Amino acid sequence: MAFWRKSKQTETSPETETREGNKKVGLIRRLWRKFRNIDWKNPVNRWKLGFALLFGLIAMSGTAYGAIAFTSNPAFCASCHEMAPEYQTFKASAHSEIKCTQCHIEPGAKNMVLHKIESLKEVYYHVVGPPDPIVQTKPVMKVNCGQCHSDNRLVTATGDLKVNHNKHIKKDIPCITCHAGVAHAKVVDRGINGSETYDHWTEKNIKKLMTKEYTNPNMGTCIDCHDKVNKGQEPWKEIAYSLPVNTHGAEKGKDIGSETATAEPHEADVIGVQGSHEVTKKTQDIILQAIGKQKDGVKISMDCFTCHKEVAIPKSHEKVKWNESHGGTAFKELNECVNCHQDSKWIRDIAKQDILTLIKDDGVKEKYVPDITVVKDKSRASAFCSACHGNRPPGHLDSDQWLTAHAPKAGTKEAKARCYVCHDKEKPAEGTKSTAPTDVYCQYCHRTGFKSEKGV
Repeated sequence: MAFWRKSKQTETSPETETREGNKKVGLIRRLWRKFRNIDWKNPVNRWKLGFALLFGLIAMSGTAYGAIAFTSNPAFCASCHEMAPEYQTFKASAHSEIKCTQCHIEPGAKNMVLHKIESLKEVYYHVVGPPDPIVQTKPVMKVNCGQCHSDNRLVTATGDLKVNHNKHIKKDIPCITCHAGVAHAKVVDRGINGSETYDHWTEKNIKKLMTKEYTNPNMGTCIDCHDKVNKGQEPWKEIAYSLPVNTHGAEKGKDIGSETATAEPHEADVIGVQGSHEVTKKTQDIILQAIGKQKDGVKISMDCFTCHKEVAIPKSHEKVKWNESHGGTAFKELNECVNCHQDSKWIRDIAKQDILTLIKDDGVKEKYVPDITVVKDKSRASAFCSACHGNRPPGHLDSDQWLTAHAPKAGTKEAKARCYVCHDKEKPAEGTKSTAPTDVYCQYCHRTGFKSEKGV
């Protein structure tokens, strides 16, 4: 029995149905003629059409829902080789029990559907080659975090920290500005998610690649933001501030496989070398504020105790004129000093890493053996140390007096080594960067060298 009842008035012969003149009629035209010749005045035919449309709608909706559910599963993300860094870090994170879409797609059915349609281009990039490395260009929205986390957060990840979340939320600061590494350990900033790293992202290696220093908020992020606020800025209002640096299509200002790139390079990338004088000077200024030496124009205190409850200044630091006598302690306990006095704690930008070096690291720290050369190199490279070493020590007297009085203080190689902590021995070659905190070098006056070193 035919699904549609044929009308006697409109019934056509097989010959007419299959041929028009000498030309064969196509399938679509034959179906259209049949549809057009249906008696739509017959209520039974209209009911049949409604049933067919409803069945088709249900089938399409079910297919679409199944496709959305399937592509929202984290395991689907893992099916693409290029997502290995993101997937493995996600599995090892505190957010491993939720779906990727709960963070990366703004809540709402409309947003979900639009995102899935937009993501069809990822199929194309998977075939022809995705951006390398993959860089997130849309920040996780605060509303996504709010699905699980309360605005009235009373505790922090560690009992030592005391962060007023309420004030940050009222300023509309995105959660990701501080918590950028919570799911993926800042693999883009660290430079360990390029195509050459994919095979190394395994469950065996994940513990070495995803450590707390990259999943927890970075102190440098807090300090950098507070420093900008003290200068009258609100950096979080720019999307670039909450995202990794995006260099794809930098010449054209566009990101491959994404919307127009809005992220500008971080300050360290613009300058080129993290240890350059510009970055060092900025870090020193921040350090001076944090230790209470610089308070002019400070709106938000960067003193350690503003955010920390348990951090305490070591007893040894309370000694009178500690800044003039700490050299001996630094020589003996340098490894303890650098736990706090390291630049990475004071700046937002993260140095690029080598994934093979991280994997080979056995976690055993090399024991420090007191060595004046090591002390010199560490202190010269540290912006924290240079913040003071760049200034004239009180013991150096006035220039005219010091010139004739300092010889006995540099009589031995060991004594000279202490001088080289702050001073270059020779004038730095043109085009090279000196790590010395001061531009006063020994051979500016000692142009023929030192007597004790001649003939060596």
